[in-house]
Amino acid sequence: MARREEIAILVGLELTSRGASEKTLLRAEESLDELESLAESAGARVAEKSIQTRPRAESSTLVGSGKVEELKTQIHFHGATTAIFDRELTPTQQRNLEKELDLKVLDRTQLILDIFARRARTKEGQLQVELAQLNYLLPRLTGHGAAMSRLGGGIGTRGPGETKLETDRRRIHQRIQAIEKDLDRVRTGRKTQRRQRQAVPLATVALVGYTNAGKSTLFNRLTGAGVLADAKMFATLDPTVRHVTLPSRRKTLASDTVGFIRNLPTTLVRAFRATLEEVVEAELLLHVVDASASAAAEQTAHVLATLEEIGAASTPQILVLNKVDRLQENPDVQALARRILGDPEKQPAGAVAISAQTGAGFEELLKKIDETLSLDPVEECKFRIPAADGAALHLVHERAQVLSKRYMGTWCHIKTLAPLSLRRTLEKYMHS
Repeated sequence: MARREEIAILVGLELTSRGASEKTLLRAEESLDELESLAESAGARVAEKSIQTRPRAESSTLVGSGKVEELKTQIHFHGATTAIFDRELTPTQQRNLEKELDLKVLDRTQLILDIFARRARTKEGQLQVELAQLNYLLPRLTGHGAAMSRLGGGIGTRGPGETKLETDRRRIHQRIQAIEKDLDRVRTGRKTQRRQRQAVPLATVALVGYTNAGKSTLFNRLTGAGVLADAKMFATLDPTVRHVTLPSRRKTLASDTVGFIRNLPTTLVRAFRATLEEVVEAELLLHVVDASASAAAEQTAHVLATLEEIGAASTPQILVLNKVDRLQENPDVQALARRILGDPEKQPAGAVAISAQTGAGFEELLKKIDETLSLDPVEECKFRIPAADGAALHLVHERAQVLSKRYMGTWCHIKTLAPLSLRRTLEKYMHS
């Protein structure tokens, strides 16, 4: 039996003041467009989008009574099965709206949690999603079970939401505590892995950015990994770490992380702290921006705010202006970076324009990473290695950039750009 198509009505609320402008309404429309992408990623077909502007939110239903009546008409006309609100609803507002509209009502947070529940593949990711869902549902248990019993599954009911959670609040608290302990073990394991990496030494470069900015496409080009890269929001959820060889022959680790989004639920930020530690502990951030997006500046601001929230704002960043192949002309990189960042104080370590899809600007990005990474610094040096020592010669070619090489008798003289770790390993062969 084919699953019934979910048809969604999207509802936005823009709180206005006397000084409200068309720009304010435009931001609300952009946010609703983003909600549409989220809904489609969750498997819904969006039939109608509606925005109400009013001075303050209605305490009982968020939107006014007139808008509620209008929504009833739209729901009946389209045969809608779900109404999704572009703000977080209080438990009372959600119950009242479900009663008034007689259909499933979700808010932005619940929709994002649903997508995360679909996308989590690793045990860690599933635990983090479940923790976020339980923390979200806990204050909404009173009266929620009756509503859920008639929903019959679909968007907003994946994961622990499918069970009658209201029956035992104490068990939910116990489950939350158990998950947090499991995730603490994950954090401990990550710290051990980081200590092992730092002993090599091996720097970590974390890719961050707004969801759908092209991070996974860039990650695949950097590492040759087969990470899923498609146009759906939050296509990549579980973090992936791979080796990258830089032009100097230094090796580094690249980490692809979950994309950020405006109004990212605080429950998710808290639940994904184990994953986000990869960002916090990284030596360098590649902040990937969709330079072709009309809302690029606003999206960048949301990412910077999230980095501030998780304690990674002071980490060196390279602004990666992606999708420049979609621009009509070649951009002035510095001017484009200033326009997107806005605040001159937030200027990154550098800015590079690329197309992760076509590979344009890719070599320049690798060079910029090489120049910016402070761990295991590269310097010009000379080695005098016995021609018969194949292991040492192989190590030089593997981990350094060879500038020149010549054989004199039983010795091989090599001029290189070599990282500190290699210079220490082959210190006895260094030659002035």
